[in-house]
Amino acid sequence: MDMGDLIKMGATMFINSKMSGDNGSGLDIDSLVSALSGLTGGSNDQGGGLDIGSILANMQSGGMADMAASWLGDGENEAISSDQVTNIFGQDKISDFASKLGLSEDEAVGGLRDAIPNMVDKASSGGSILDSIGGISGAIDLASKMFGR
Repeated sequence: MDMGDLIKMGATMFINSKMSGDNGSGLDIDSLVSALSGLTGGSNDQGGGLDIGSILANMQSGGMADMAASWLGDGENEAISSDQVTNIFGQDKISDFASKLGLSEDEAVGGLRDAIPNMVDKASSGGSILDSIGGISGAIDLASKMFGR
C-alpha cells in the first residue's frame, strides 16, 4: 500500500468514525486527504504522505512508546485518547486541521483517534516497515535519531 492509499484509507476511516461527528462524516474525501497529508507530514505534490518517523518520535517523547509498538505490531491497536492525539501533533496543527475542514477541534481529534492508529498499523502491516529498520525498537531508534531525541 503506498502512502497516497494510506492517506485515503485514513480519510475514509475519519469520515466513518463516530467520533468525528455529523460534520466529520459529511466531509469531502479530497479535502480530508489534503488536510491529513498536511497534518501527518506529507505533501500533496507527492500524492500525500504519512511521516511515521515523526509520529513515532512524538509518541516516544510523550510516553506512548508501548502504544506505538501496538500500532506497529500485528496485534490489536491500543486506543488513543484525545489528549494523546493533541500531544502527538501539537495544538496548533490540530487547530489548523480542524479549521481547514470546518470542524470543531473535538470532531477533528475524534476522527483522528480512529484514523491515525489504523494508518500507522497499515503502513507497517506484514512487518514491511519494521523489518526494514530492525523491528519496533529500530523504528523508535530511527525516529529518535531523525529528530535528535
